[in-house]
Amino acid sequence: MNKLLIATAAVALATAGTAGAADLPTKAPPMVAAAPVASWTGCYVSGGIGYGMWNDDHNLETNPGLVSLDSTVTGGGRGWLGRVGVGCDYQFNSNFLIGAFGDFDWMSIKGTNQNQLIATNNGTPVQADEKERNAWAIGGRIGYLPYPNLLTFVSGGWTESRWNQMIDVASGLPEPATGLGFPDVTMRGWFIGGGTEYRLPWWQGLTWKTEYRFADYRPADLGQIVLATGASTGFAEHTERFTQTVTTSLVWRFNFGGPVVARY
Repeated sequence: MNKLLIATAAVALATAGTAGAADLPTKAPPMVAAAPVASWTGCYVSGGIGYGMWNDDHNLETNPGLVSLDSTVTGGGRGWLGRVGVGCDYQFNSNFLIGAFGDFDWMSIKGTNQNQLIATNNGTPVQADEKERNAWAIGGRIGYLPYPNLLTFVSGGWTESRWNQMIDVASGLPEPATGLGFPDVTMRGWFIGGGTEYRLPWWQGLTWKTEYRFADYRPADLGQIVLATGASTGFAEHTERFTQTVTTSLVWRFNFGGPVVARY
């Protein structure tokens, strides 16, 4: 009987101890700090390559007077380009970015400019090689970060482009030179574009950018000249030019903004 009482008392004490322990307050799990991610705030240099296309809507005019003499003809060119650039960005509200940039393109975008110019070549239509050789642009961009390492953006600004001298030749085969042509010209206008930029995982300062741009240049009236003397032929060409480019570049970013704490 004594053994039974002792066993019962032991079980009761053990149960009470367990219940008491269960009622004690437990320690909260340690707080885990949000993981910091690299900021996109900072300045950068970039370099890359791309492909470009231009269209040239043009027609023959009198010079002076600039009276149209024929219907509009559209020419086009295709070719490669290289691009270098600099810029600075500022990231705010964790997911948004604004920036300013400038860049320069070396181009070899070639095509053919065809025109009638009948009165200046004894009734035979003529054509000329047309080449966009370089361009520069300054502008700004607005970006959104759907993920910490991926930036999407739209861009826009001002651009100027340099085009080579055009030397007229008679259409067909052979193509004898006419001794006529158009001098080098700089076209000025605006551009708009957009793209993505991805932070490469093996080096946080390096990103990969892909961008599309459309440039619209102001219309111009180019006087035709005698190439040997520079004298006017009495004709001009009214031209409206548009260029589209797609480029891919590596961007080396000098980050001075410090980490941004990711919000979950």
